[in-house]
Amino acid sequence: MSRYRPPAAKKSPYITPAGMRSLEAEQKAIWLKRREVVAALSAAAAEGDRSENAEYIYRKKELRELDRRIRYLQKRLPDLKVVDQKPASSDRVYFGATVTLEDENEQTVVYRIVGPDEFDQEPHYISVDSPLARSLLKRELGEEVEVEVPSGRLVYCILDIAY
Repeated sequence: MSRYRPPAAKKSPYITPAGMRSLEAEQKAIWLKRREVVAALSAAAAEGDRSENAEYIYRKKELRELDRRIRYLQKRLPDLKVVDQKPASSDRVYFGATVTLEDENEQTVVYRIVGPDEFDQEPHYISVDSPLARSLLKRELGEEVEVEVPSGRLVYCILDIAY
């Protein structure tokens, strides 16, 4: 059996200014941490036998993970487009909107539509690529939205849109 996995779907290139600052700060912090890891790795390598040196093995894994993230950020950051302007029409849902929704049970939830690289920063952030965000985009205040999710179909009413 092969281990082939099809390539992941392309992510949207949009990001908020705060998300861009966060990724740039992460990249700087990773480079600083990498220096520390390389110094610790060289100290562990100087101890001799590397095959049974737990510190050496751990630092090699840590360095590999840091390099993987650095590579990802170096490829991703130049492709990102910072969306810092509010749309001309604030009565429709666009990227960066904070949307208040009411479900069928009259429970309200608040979501902010952000880029796929920053949706995990806050609990109410959702990626613009998610099924809910895709169904909300370009909808107006008071409209009902149906969303197909793996567990079934959800219906929401848009109560408020803020930018």
